[in-house]
Amino acid sequence: MLDHHLDAFANQELEETMADYGDGSVVVTNMGVFRGLDEIEELFADLFDELSQEGTTIEVDDTIVEDEFAYLLWHAETPDNSYEFCTDTFYIPEETIDFQTFAGKVEPKD
Repeated sequence: MLDHHLDAFANQELEETMADYGDGSVVVTNMGVFRGLDEIEELFADLFDELSQEGTTIEVDDTIVEDEFAYLLWHAETPDNSYEFCTDTFYIPEETIDFQTFAGKVEPKD
């Protein structure tokens, strides 16, 4: 399930990414809390708008999976921002991501 999510995210496939969430899923970020499919889809649509720009690079630095939990450490560069240090933590008890957190140091490029 995590591999599917990472592949869909890397390819900015919104429909495939959203297939990993359910109606009760929650994503908590330093930009706010996103509850349910509509809010989470809006979050990813905005993010994919930026990450799909030419010249963008994304690299996963570490992945740790422990039972129903997964932790990612990653960084990225876009024409607009430097994602210097980012983490995601996932709770995946069944077929969907029930709960996810994101935190990152994102610096705008001027």
